[in-house]
Amino acid sequence: MSDVEVQPVAEHAPGLSQWQRVSNVFTAPSKTFEDIKRGNKSWWMPFVIFTLVGYILFAAVALKIGMQQVVDNQIHLNPKQEERMSQATPEQREMSAKISLYVTEGIFLANPLILLAAVAIGTLGLWGTINFVFGGKAKYGSIFAVWMYASLPGILKVLLGVIVIYAGTAPESFNIKNYAPTNLGAFLNPLETNPALYSLASSIDVITIWTLILLGMGTAMVAGVKRNSGYIAVFGWWAIFVLIGVGIAAVTG
Repeated sequence: MSDVEVQPVAEHAPGLSQWQRVSNVFTAPSKTFEDIKRGNKSWWMPFVIFTLVGYILFAAVALKIGMQQVVDNQIHLNPKQEERMSQATPEQREMSAKISLYVTEGIFLANPLILLAAVAIGTLGLWGTINFVFGGKAKYGSIFAVWMYASLPGILKVLLGVIVIYAGTAPESFNIKNYAPTNLGAFLNPLETNPALYSLASSIDVITIWTLILLGMGTAMVAGVKRNSGYIAVFGWWAIFVLIGVGIAAVTG
């Protein structure tokens, strides 16, 4: 009886460390997404980074701009709201200002929870789209992890916003909804621009496009579909929300 040659079993490639995943997002994103596809779905490192960077922005805004100034600026940028405030009694204006201040501060403080909720909901829509429309086989946890890592370029926008604040931006002109010059809207005057056009221009953001490309790539990889399918799914949802935002701006602006 002849000996049967036994083929050696290939060992699984070792998983990447959290820091390797983070750095690869900016240098070799496919390595990060391949690691997630292999079943390494941990997402806590991006979450920690987003939390720390978000609170850095909060501190910069509070110290250099002032939270009340942020609220006042948002009212000024909305002519209809500013008109309503001017017609209110002093007591009503004071109460409204306090509520707006508490809400603004609350959003900053609760930003980590808001981030998790937004990613969870967005993941659900993308997971359903890539699997049931494009025939993918992605698991919800994999898409969630991909989304967290694909969003990492957003920290550059936040840090750029902090730099802009400390570079001496005038507190009276600070716009918390568009605090970094990464989109076309940042170069337009919101008071002199059609609200729908301003909303559309603000959506054309370099960091957002970068994130969407990464998200489309990662989604396709973990779902086992063509990369174009991932891009269509991701950019399709983005286009829908951009159009909704433009529509709301046109109606309420």
